[in-house]
Amino acid sequence: MPVFIWEGTTRKNEVKKGEIEGVDELAVRGLLRRQGFKSVEVKKKPKDLSEYLPFLKAGVKEKEIVVFCRIFSTMINAGLPLIQCLDLLAQQEQNKTFKEIIKKVKEDVEGGASLTDALRKYPNIFDELFVNLVAAGEAGGILDVILGRLSAYMEKAMKLKSKVKGAMTYPAAVLVISVGVVTLLLLKVIPVFKKMFEGMGGELPGPTQFLVNASEMAQSYWWIAGGILVVLYIIFDRFRKTEKGRWTLDTLILKSPVFGPLLKKVAVAKFSRTLSTMMSSGVPIMEGLNIVSKTSGNVVIEAALIKTRQSISEGRTIAEPLTETGIFPPMVVQMIAVGEATGALDTMLSKIADFYDDEVDAAVEAMTSLLEPVMMVFLGGIVGGMIIAMYLPIFKMASVVG
Repeated sequence: MPVFIWEGTTRKNEVKKGEIEGVDELAVRGLLRRQGFKSVEVKKKPKDLSEYLPFLKAGVKEKEIVVFCRIFSTMINAGLPLIQCLDLLAQQEQNKTFKEIIKKVKEDVEGGASLTDALRKYPNIFDELFVNLVAAGEAGGILDVILGRLSAYMEKAMKLKSKVKGAMTYPAAVLVISVGVVTLLLLKVIPVFKKMFEGMGGELPGPTQFLVNASEMAQSYWWIAGGILVVLYIIFDRFRKTEKGRWTLDTLILKSPVFGPLLKKVAVAKFSRTLSTMMSSGVPIMEGLNIVSKTSGNVVIEAALIKTRQSISEGRTIAEPLTETGIFPPMVVQMIAVGEATGALDTMLSKIADFYDDEVDAAVEAMTSLLEPVMMVFLGGIVGGMIIAMYLPIFKMASVVG
């Protein structure tokens, strides 16, 4: 329904204003008068620019979904009806995009749809894991418990993601700085030295001549270099989106000497946490493995989990096919086997996830401490080498004079 802006006077002659949904202006006026307002002015709220240009709409952050789950869980636990919960959540939401989605979910529920079906319409906001857990909560009558588990799971997943991002930020920043410094030297500093060298006469040393040539090319043909970079990026992006490309890149990432071990630990922690949350919420293990494989973020791990699911459907245990994948460490497989044997697989998976969260912390610290000196030597070597190359003619001239 459209939104209207209104302003009216109460019986005590106090001026009030606000926003209200209604079919049209006449209906809104009637509603406000029944509420005791007089001298009511109503006009339709103008549309935001983002409604005409969708790319300007604010996205929904993971943190906002976590807050939504936590408050929703508290409200249901307090005994509030589902529709009233959604109405209150929409009113307090600051993100306009998320606010509209919650309103639409509320309208669908009011129209007779289940909460699961209403949420399923927004897969970019509520993924398959979220929707399936909500479905389990609705079926079991424990929606507040499930939403509480979801918020806890998402908070831990966010922390894990931020650790990995933090580990990647430092080398990326140093690389960007290196490219910036080299570009500045080639375009601004070396041309000054070039003019000075021309006045000296004589033949330049090899490293210096190489830098002078590189500087001339950077100034004259920078647009060619830019075009080549754009073309290479397009080729890489298209290759990455193909099945073979994704498989190749994900395999290389897992086998890389520095980031590979870290990402394997992240994958084990995410797998354990997700499957534990789903099993403890009443989702069948076959369906849980299917969803976990889709949310793994790596096609190699996804294929291994799909193969595991197929093996389980043939009557095998979880531990056996996980061992054959070669991705999950022996300790993890043994703990899962113990969990299966004792009937406490969800608890065991939760313990594995907690252990590997700590392992990720240790791996990030170790990798950062290793990368810092390596990247500093890399940056210092490039800049220092260029400076030495530029001063070689001066050293040569000084030795001749001496």
